[in-house]
Amino acid sequence: MSDSQPLLFTPLQLRGVELANRIVVSPMCQYSAENGYPSAYHPAHYGKFALGGAGAVFTEATAVTREGRITNGCLGPWEDGQTDALRPIAQFLKDHGSAPGIQLAHAGRKASMQRPWHGNGPQTVADRARGDEIWQPIAPSAAPLDDGWLTPREMQVEDLEAVKAAFAAAAGRAIKAGFEIVELHMGHGYLMQTFLSPLSNLRQDAYGGSRQGRMRFPLEVAAAVRAALPDSTPLFARISSVDGLEGGWDLEDSVVLAREMKARGVDVVDCSSGGNSPKGATNSSFKRGPGFQAPYAKKVRAEAGIMTQAVGLIREARFAESLLQDGSADLIALARQILFDPFWPHHAARDLGVDMDYEAWPKQYGWWLEKWDKSLQATAERP
Repeated sequence: MSDSQPLLFTPLQLRGVELANRIVVSPMCQYSAENGYPSAYHPAHYGKFALGGAGAVFTEATAVTREGRITNGCLGPWEDGQTDALRPIAQFLKDHGSAPGIQLAHAGRKASMQRPWHGNGPQTVADRARGDEIWQPIAPSAAPLDDGWLTPREMQVEDLEAVKAAFAAAAGRAIKAGFEIVELHMGHGYLMQTFLSPLSNLRQDAYGGSRQGRMRFPLEVAAAVRAALPDSTPLFARISSVDGLEGGWDLEDSVVLAREMKARGVDVVDCSSGGNSPKGATNSSFKRGPGFQAPYAKKVRAEAGIMTQAVGLIREARFAESLLQDGSADLIALARQILFDPFWPHHAARDLGVDMDYEAWPKQYGWWLEKWDKSLQATAERP
């Protein structure tokens, strides 16, 4: 480490939004909404990350249509009332130093799933007995995720137009709710990623076939959302950089996609992987280790000339700093690590020699901790 300010705690300007640091709370589904509206759980869940010092906090995937939910417990900005319900969450994040971000999504053929604690598979009569709704998903092709899963209805041109309009409308609601960053979910086997992958897009029209055809709908969505946002609002896109399955989407495809998205006003590519299989949101068959997806972010950043966000088993502050220093990414996203330690950003700052006097902590905490720290030091110095 040099004596200069660590990159992890150097502000970053994204269009009209300045992040206080490069730490981002990744979207993580909580499956605890009520008819698409946040419950009492949500403000506490998101608020603690702002108190913990993250530069930006993203909501979980929020569905742009009711039928685009992953589960019955998913949030949505698909109707105007949800705008008002989300506004206090966005405001709290902003008031406590974190840029509020929202991820817009459509689950595609992974819609109408069980909540993870009910099985994490296709819904059954047991889910209906719990009061959950079961519906037919839509997708680029009428191909189920796997045996036993719901068969989606193949989208017609009018469906494509309706979903594209729903994304744009949801983006407008997000801005009205006070969110300062918008992310499009184009990964993990959900709707837009199934258009991209040749394993799930079997269409023979202008929205299938070649890579350019398979990219067409996600790129149209990106352009529609960009047009619906103020110029000052940064637009992210989360992608599955690779399918991780034979014959699937690969990293070279992602570089081409990133260039095309940049041309349409996307500012940051959030580089995840997998999900186009029944094994969960991501592909559990990948060999995993610290920062196992960071090489994807590094290649996309270098070859597409766009800012990237690294995510996946980034647990240590000095490792996160090294990824920024070696040009792997511009931002570091944390998921399960920040569930385990919501105050990871503050702890990381101390690990890197920043904010040793607790000044960046909430004042209600900082004055206690500063006295506590001095007391501990005094105790340690006694003979």
